[in-house]
Amino acid sequence: MAWPLARSTGGLLAFRIDFSFTSRAMSRSALSIRLGALVLALAVSACAKTDAKSASSTPAASGGDVAPPTSGMGVGGLTDSTSARADRGRIRGNDAAQVWLVEISDFQCPYCKRWHDESFAALDKEYVQTGKVRIAYLNHPIPSLHPNARAASEVAMCGSVQGKFWELHSALFVTQEMWAKLPNPGAFFDTLAVKSGVNGPEWRKCMSSHATLPLIDADNDRTTSSGVKSTPTFFVGSRKIEGAYPVDSFRVILNEAIAKAGGPK
Repeated sequence: MAWPLARSTGGLLAFRIDFSFTSRAMSRSALSIRLGALVLALAVSACAKTDAKSASSTPAASGGDVAPPTSGMGVGGLTDSTSARADRGRIRGNDAAQVWLVEISDFQCPYCKRWHDESFAALDKEYVQTGKVRIAYLNHPIPSLHPNARAASEVAMCGSVQGKFWELHSALFVTQEMWAKLPNPGAFFDTLAVKSGVNGPEWRKCMSSHATLPLIDADNDRTTSSGVKSTPTFFVGSRKIEGAYPVDSFRVILNEAIAKAGGPK
């Protein structure tokens, strides 16, 4: 299945994804990548559209080609100035890095929080900050399970307009249990955003006008039409990984992708 993350040729990422894969069960302590499959016998979980469920114990490794980045525009393909700034702000890493980690996530999903709490900081330190990998975030809120998720995406994306996406990305996951069940989390989000360093009046204007919703909805439409059914889901090149797999699983996948790309070890 072809999946261009960027709708136009000016987009920063364009992926062609083939969702077919093969796998073989192995012991929990053994981890091996073969050309068509990554196998790790470890149960992980994900938030699905109908209910929280356990994901397959095998991260899916899809065969497919990854088109190289073509510009610094962003991943969303929308060209209005607000969307373009928000789009660029949710990309992290060295422009020269040839390997991408694409995070498809829902800020209210507890398994997305688990991945953030257990894996994000280590991967960011080891791969992103060292210039080996770039990471991009795509919104996939699931309102049927998480009524505050779409608003949380707006919080982060309005922060992204000001270059504060990753501060709010972390703040939303760290405080998820505090805002997830609030009937109206607006005041909490406002405080969180200001503490994260945004310009309050500009951020509130963005929120009240729902200026980043077109980008959020474009993310959700694109990921849904491409077969993403649960969060978190990740792509490393053409490899699809469904669920909150531990950091060691991502290390194996990223190291292989870096070696294949001829990048620094």
